[in-house]
Amino acid sequence: MNIVISNSSQEPIYEQIARQIKNMIMRGELREGDILPSIRSLAKELQISVITTKRAYQELENDGYIVTVQGKGSFVAAQNKELLREMRLKIVEEKLAEAVDAAKTIELTLEEMQEMLRILYEEV
Repeated sequence: MNIVISNSSQEPIYEQIARQIKNMIMRGELREGDILPSIRSLAKELQISVITTKRAYQELENDGYIVTVQGKGSFVAAQNKELLREMRLKIVEEKLAEAVDAAKTIELTLEEMQEMLRILYEEV
């Protein structure tokens, strides 16, 4: 699992971990039933406290992203397909809002923006 911790971030480490795992689930990189690294192994890999990793997993479990089975580990929870789609739509909207802001700063027209989007959409 590729999680990057920034010590210079204002965001607490456990929130950085939880956010990155949520994003992996929303992007489909982690799927329903996938097992997550144990709390201890993730803490060792990231060179952080087990308590910090446990807090991240607890937040993910409270938000319904993972389930923990005593003695077996933590797994990606079954996601409501509609809710997952909404979460992904939110990500797209945020990225598009950033693109619109950037376009407006260079006075790109809506038509130019639409053409650019159409080209990019067809390439992928």
